[in-house]
This record gives sequence, C-alpha cells and structure tokens, in this order.
Amino acid sequence: MVKRDEVARRAGVSAAVVSYVMNNGPRPVADATRQRVLAAVEELGYRPNGVARALRSRRTWSIGLVVPDNSNPFFAQLAHAIEDETFARGYSLLVGNASGDAARVESYLRTFQDRQVDGLIVVTNGPTEDLARTYEGRVPLVIVVDQPVRGLAASTVKVDNKEGARLATEHLVSHGFTRIACIAGPRDSAPGRERYEGWQTALRAAGLAAPDSLVRWAEFSLRGGAEAVRELLDSSPAPEAVFAATDLQAIGALRGTADAGVSVPDGLAIVGFDGIAEAEYTVPRLATVRQPVGLMGRRAVELLFRENGGDQVHEVFPLTLVSRGTCGCPER
Repeated sequence: MVKRDEVARRAGVSAAVVSYVMNNGPRPVADATRQRVLAAVEELGYRPNGVARALRSRRTWSIGLVVPDNSNPFFAQLAHAIEDETFARGYSLLVGNASGDAARVESYLRTFQDRQVDGLIVVTNGPTEDLARTYEGRVPLVIVVDQPVRGLAASTVKVDNKEGARLATEHLVSHGFTRIACIAGPRDSAPGRERYEGWQTALRAAGLAAPDSLVRWAEFSLRGGAEAVRELLDSSPAPEAVFAATDLQAIGALRGTADAGVSVPDGLAIVGFDGIAEAEYTVPRLATVRQPVGLMGRRAVELLFRENGGDQVHEVFPLTLVSRGTCGCPER
C-alpha cells in the first residue's frame, strides 16, 4: 500500500503539501506543485486512507438515500439526479430501497445514522409518521415528495400535486370530455390523495360530476393501472377519459385498454403524472404532467449542505403539462 510520504518524495514536496492537495486545503498550493503531486499520485496509485480522513474531518463523505421503490422509473430518475449532485460535491451515495415497506425505511435510517453519514434524504410516497421516531437528529435530513412530518425538523422538496392533477383534468375537460375517471394512488398515500383532490377540483369547477364510481384506488404500478382501467371500462357508462396519478399507472392503463380492444385516444383518452422518460415511447405517446426531477434532486442535496441549516425550508416546485397523443392532441 502506497503511503503519503512516498508520494511526497516522488513529487519533491512535504507530506503536508500532499495532504493539502488531496483535501483541497486548508492551505493553498501553487498550480505547478499541485500538478506534480497529482502526477505522483497517478504514477504510484496512491489512495488516501478513507477512515483516517473521516476521523480527521469528522465526516464520512457519504450521504444516505432511501427511496420507496427503485424499480419505479420516477424514483430511479430522482435517485440519479441526487447521485449526480452528491458526486459533484465529492460525496458517495448509499442507497436503500424500501420496496414499499415502512419497516425497511426504519432499518435503513438506523443503519445510515449508525454509519454516521453526513446527511439523509428520504423519498416518500406513503405514511411518514414513523420517521419522527426513527430519525435521531444527528445529521441533516431532507424529505422529498411527501408532506412535512409533524414533530420532525426536516426540510422538504415537493411539487404541488393537487395543482398538477387539476391541470391534467382541466386539459381533458378542454377536449370536451365529461365523464373523466381517476386512477388514484393507495388511500394512505399523501401524493395520491392530493392528486385525487386536484381531479375533483377541476371537475367541479367545470360543473361536472366527480362520483366515486369514476375513482379507482390502485397501487402505483403498471399492474395497478391496468387492473383499474379494466374495471372502469367494464362499468356502465364507461368513462371517456382517465387521469392517472402516475405515469406508471397510465402506461399500465394503456395495456389495459389494448387488452379490452379500446383505442386511445378515440375510445379512451389518458393523461398521467410524473413525466418519466418512458412516456415518450408509448404508442400513442403519453400525455403527462412533468415534475422537474433534476431540479428537485439537486435542491434536495443543496438543502443538506446549506450554511444556515437550522431553519427548515419547504420548497414546492412548479409542474408542466405535456400534451401528447393519448389525450387527443396532435402528435408532434
């Protein structure tokens, strides 16, 4: 194992200068000297002792991230944006996949805190009451997607779910549809409830009915969307259009309509929510309400490292309606 002293001898500098270069401080190093040190590091294959570095700096240079389901394209895209930002700041990202299990969320939180990560980001789409009990407050915490948790000192990053659902439903109303169904999320999901409320608000503002018969509470999955739309198509009278609380459900609904021999958008118009990349590749292309995933991921990391970390920040990001073939708009 190559030691720092060997790098110093090869570069013709002191061991302290090697330390300044590898740690970007605390003292400045002339550019020519820095290049000599980096060349020696590359030539000798020197790797700093991470444990010793953590002890000296009282940092582990790692961030813990918990996502609800890493097989969901939206959460995968969000995790990618968070990883890009943490990597750019010189940190490693430890990812825990909750798989929709609250006990696994608690387990990952305890593990990450025991490993003394420098910050925690929790992405949620279900109940969050247990977070207040599990979070020990030793490191900064940011919650993405869900609501602020009562009794928990944490900043949040989210979108206006109700407004996004209203935009999607209002767009379907503008096409002349009057029986617009809603494939909502699980009943215990805050984003799912908010998107359901946005659907209700848009229909009532247009003077249209929003009966329970037009609502299906389904899991955030392809299967959930497919099963929900089959039930809706079997109802009488069947809906003319559907707002789905996630793109994954909407893509599943496309499969369900195909299985039922119903064409989209002529037999049933569909609008989703999230703006995942896969929405570009359905036939027809999926109309959706897009979340600014990259901005949200970067901002979540920024909030962990802000200097005035004592004050909680609750940021709500705007959404964009993307009209495409499934809602009846012309394909571009």
